[in-house]
Amino acid sequence: MLPAIGQELGQNKPAAPMYMAACIVVAQLVMIPTALMAGKLAASWGRKPVFLIGFAVLPIRGVLYTLTDNQYLLVAIQALDGIGAGIFGVVSVLVIADLTRGTGRFNVTQGAVATALGIGASLSNVVVGFIIAATGYNTAFLTLAGIALVALLVFYFLVPETLSANGAAGRAEGTQDGAAPAS
Repeated sequence: MLPAIGQELGQNKPAAPMYMAACIVVAQLVMIPTALMAGKLAASWGRKPVFLIGFAVLPIRGVLYTLTDNQYLLVAIQALDGIGAGIFGVVSVLVIADLTRGTGRFNVTQGAVATALGIGASLSNVVVGFIIAATGYNTAFLTLAGIALVALLVFYFLVPETLSANGAAGRAEGTQDGAAPAS
C-alpha cells in the first residue's frame, strides 16, 4: 500500500517527496514501540492474538485510504503500517522459532518466509499498478483491503497458536528451547 499511497500523494503536488518521507517516518515511529509491545504481549497472550491485531490493521488501512484525499490524513493513516510492521517483524520470528524449535531449520524457514513476502510484495505492486491505471486508487486500496481480509480470516481459522505451555514455561525459567533447566 505504501507505493500506491506515495504515488497518490505525489500526483501534481510539488511537496510529493515530503509526503512520501512523512509516510515512511510516521510508520517507523509507530513501529518501534509497537515491536517492543508485541514481543511482550506475544509472550503473555500468545502469538496468534497479537498476530491477529497485525493482520487486522491491513484491511482497516486499505479502507481508510479510500475515505479521504487529504494528504495529512493519508500520512496519519500510514501510522497503521507501523503497527502491522512492528507486530509482523517480531511475532513472525517468534512463530518461526516455535515451529522450528529443535529442528535446526530456523534460518531456512525464515529465508523461505522472507522470499515469499518479497514475491508477494512484488506481485502486489504489479497488480495494484494495473488496477490503479484501469480503475483508480480507491479500487486498488479496496482490492488490497479485501486480500488482507481474506488473509486475516485464513489466519484466524486455520493457523493454530504456536506458543506451547512447555515453551513458555521453559523460557520463563531461562532455557532457550523450552527444555527443563539443568540442575
